[in-house]
Amino acid sequence: MKRIYRKTIIGTLLMALFLMGCSNLLEEQPRSIFTPGYFQTQAGVLGGLTSAYASNRYMFGNGYVLNISQIGTDESTWGQNSDGNVKNADFSGVGALTSSNSNAGQIWGTCFPNINTCSGVIENAVKVGTIPASLIAEARFFRAFDYFLLVQTFGGVPLDLGAGRLKFNITASRTSVRDSVTTVYTKAIFPDLLQAINDLPATARITGGLTKTAASLILSKAYLTYGWWLENPNNIPTYPYPGLTGTRTDPDGHNAAWYYQQAYNVATAAIANPGPFGLQPSFYDVNAGPNDRNNEIVLYADHTQLSATYNGGDLSYSSGGFSTDNFAGWFEQFNYTGVKSSSSNTKWTAVNSVQRASTQPLGRPWTMLAPPLGVFKNTFADKTNDSRYDGTFVTVYRANFLEAGLKAQYYGANYLPLAEGSPIITFLKNDTTGVDYSNAVYNSSVGGGVLPTRSDFVIEPDDISRICYPGNWKIGPYRTDNGTGLGNPNGSSTRPWNIAKFSELFFIAAEAAVKGATPAAVTGAYANDGTARGLINVIRARAGKWKFNNANNVAQIVDNSAAMTAATPATIDIDYILAERSREYYGEGYRWYDLVRTQKWAQYGGSYSICGATNYSNWNDHSQAVFTRTILPANYLRPIPQSQLDGMDMTDAQKAAYQNPGY
Repeated sequence: MKRIYRKTIIGTLLMALFLMGCSNLLEEQPRSIFTPGYFQTQAGVLGGLTSAYASNRYMFGNGYVLNISQIGTDESTWGQNSDGNVKNADFSGVGALTSSNSNAGQIWGTCFPNINTCSGVIENAVKVGTIPASLIAEARFFRAFDYFLLVQTFGGVPLDLGAGRLKFNITASRTSVRDSVTTVYTKAIFPDLLQAINDLPATARITGGLTKTAASLILSKAYLTYGWWLENPNNIPTYPYPGLTGTRTDPDGHNAAWYYQQAYNVATAAIANPGPFGLQPSFYDVNAGPNDRNNEIVLYADHTQLSATYNGGDLSYSSGGFSTDNFAGWFEQFNYTGVKSSSSNTKWTAVNSVQRASTQPLGRPWTMLAPPLGVFKNTFADKTNDSRYDGTFVTVYRANFLEAGLKAQYYGANYLPLAEGSPIITFLKNDTTGVDYSNAVYNSSVGGGVLPTRSDFVIEPDDISRICYPGNWKIGPYRTDNGTGLGNPNGSSTRPWNIAKFSELFFIAAEAAVKGATPAAVTGAYANDGTARGLINVIRARAGKWKFNNANNVAQIVDNSAAMTAATPATIDIDYILAERSREYYGEGYRWYDLVRTQKWAQYGGSYSICGATNYSNWNDHSQAVFTRTILPANYLRPIPQSQLDGMDMTDAQKAAYQNPGY
């Protein structure tokens, strides 16, 4: 796939694109550049904030950024169609991550211009005299949010972009000094978010706008992450201070336990006082396309099907790349269009029975990120009580004859007749005896097996490969303009990309409690005893409540919440928290950051099993193998982008010292 890389040297002005879409969100005219004078107007402040919201699209919904947040973990490895952009970060011997090929460069290149814009808003808004503190708080949130993303990804980063620490820079700077991790947290992230919580409204000024809850969620997560960083249980190196190893000291004199308690306090306070936010009744409701922008979503990068300009990506065809397209869903979808049925019931005459469509189970397939077998055998072991397996994966691919304009009668496995919506290929919940993969008569073309009396081809969990695997239903496309046809499955997704969810507050508080925070009873709609188990059981109870069965494509009102909460261990540990986080947020770009924060990446991602060991491009290769990854302590930070180094007037030695060790 073509990789479009945007070079941005820190300190340069942001070339802003106002692409925030729907009229009930933000309305601005495109403007090419921000100046100090422009920021000293009401329009300038609002324009800067519009740009801050819009910048999220360069990262969230971008397939390559999703890749760098997923691959190399227990959730994702490279798929059959992966190129070097994907493989290089898998650490399994198929490539090498360098400063030139790391997709994390998109994070660096997006965050710093946006940080500079936010600093411009913060500095100049007071000069207007009519700008409320709540608007300035939005800029503070985004500046802190971007720095939090940067420090997790790269370690210490510069707070001075050329005009002084946290100052708006108007002159291109070709030098840079990285601040310490402690400085980034204590001088930038924490102060900005604390002020944002104080000044932001409980209810957003615009649809999708920032609130106290959003700031509380990010602050509690930042406290939690910094607590882990201070504790450093596995002696993972940091950069640039206090060196690669050694004791980490907080400049404010607090220890890790203090920050865990702060994380717990902020998160539980937000749970008890949710404002307009809350948990959806079912896991299905959280991610169903018709229910987008629901009250569980605290922050999202928005898109629209009404306009290519305001969508940030083409509505009919997109090449993908480092842009504002929402094309991340393509990465976690296999090429289901390869599956065949027959137009004859006496001789196998192949016909494409599942064609690309702009519907949530389908969309455009790139086969870039494949789930290892452990996802289905371990993470989602409970596929009966827990709705999150069914609400995460496309396990049944169905015929769409009518949408494709096909009118004849078609036949599947065992030459059994098929109808519109019939299952064509099914990923079974469990391994089953008697599956015939020989395809001697009935050829699925995708390595599917045959069971007696079934018209659909089947694949067992043990036979999932790099080329054939269940897609991620949660992030599939959804449009209302398909009519009676297939729609525009090759266009970028017009759905918002969910960045932060109210549900994560429960996980943050539970993790902090596991790390030693003193629990207290949580009051309100989500009342519980405040322990890690009590908090997690709120989420698990919701996971037991079924509304719809994706696999069977029917409504299913079932309440398994009692069974779910009863099965929760009496004592919760970090491993259980991580397992629950994977069940809740699988494939959404959380996993690498979760494993890096808890210093469990090498443990969880060090090896994995998947089929296609002999020939990963052969649909019929069901050979299974264990693959190992070499994950070194230095890899817990991503490399500083080469474009950044190339743009600075520094000696080679200074550039080498600026780069993270190991790259």
